[in-house]
Amino acid sequence: MKSPRPAEPVNASADAVQAGMGGPRRAPLVSFVAKTLAIGAMEVRKLRHDPTELATRAVQPVLWLLVFGQVMSRGRVIDTGGAPYLDFLTPGILAQSVLFIAIFNGISVIWERDLGIVHKLLVSPTPRSALVLGKSLGGGVRALVQAAVVMLLALALGVHLRIDLLSVAGVAFFVVLGAAVFSSFSLIIACIVKTRERFMGVGQVLTMPLFFASNAIYPTSLMPRALQLVAAANPLTYQVDALRRLLLPGFASAASPGLALDAAVLATTLVVLVAVCARLYPDLAR
Repeated sequence: MKSPRPAEPVNASADAVQAGMGGPRRAPLVSFVAKTLAIGAMEVRKLRHDPTELATRAVQPVLWLLVFGQVMSRGRVIDTGGAPYLDFLTPGILAQSVLFIAIFNGISVIWERDLGIVHKLLVSPTPRSALVLGKSLGGGVRALVQAAVVMLLALALGVHLRIDLLSVAGVAFFVVLGAAVFSSFSLIIACIVKTRERFMGVGQVLTMPLFFASNAIYPTSLMPRALQLVAAANPLTYQVDALRRLLLPGFASAASPGLALDAAVLATTLVVLVAVCARLYPDLAR
């Protein structure tokens, strides 16, 4: 897979972020949030210069819904608790598309390292955790575009989705939160391997086990006991569960943990990964 080059204006954006840190002193929390949002905005602006990346990433979820979903719907071989299989599958494929975008987000920092941008950010007064969290949240906003594509395709295929303000807001929240989790995980991988070639290899090795060891395409009740334990530790499982609860009318499962637990697990995982990555991030400059 060919790795995307970062947008050319990123260097200027890094200078702007660094310059913006020299303003009047603010409360620590306000300052941290402002710096995080500045880094996140820098990441989102890259979309304007490479929109084809999202288009190419949309191909895989489209194939899963149009081919795999349609075939398995006819076979009726998976017990989905009475819901049509395509309805059951759609939140899983939405989460999969978020995972696949986020897990390769870390390659951008390797490009930035080669261009000297990481060095500029590290000498700014921005906390390392704000750098990591901002980049992770920027990846989450990018994933929103992918989520919209999957939902529009699902509606065109006749999937029964709950579309109201509360549900859509909840979906957006869990898409950004889940993408931030996997983006921060991706940044940790980038900090360790430090080369594009190794990063792409590791990223492709990890995506499919994360996907299949979750409830994205089948209920965890069908898994062997050992795999159920793996799925219970997989953040993707909690994102898929939250999306199913929000998107599918009347969805309920005895094995479903609930939205509050889904959010708590994802948020806790994000905090831990951001803390680990903040410790590793300066290693990129070496």
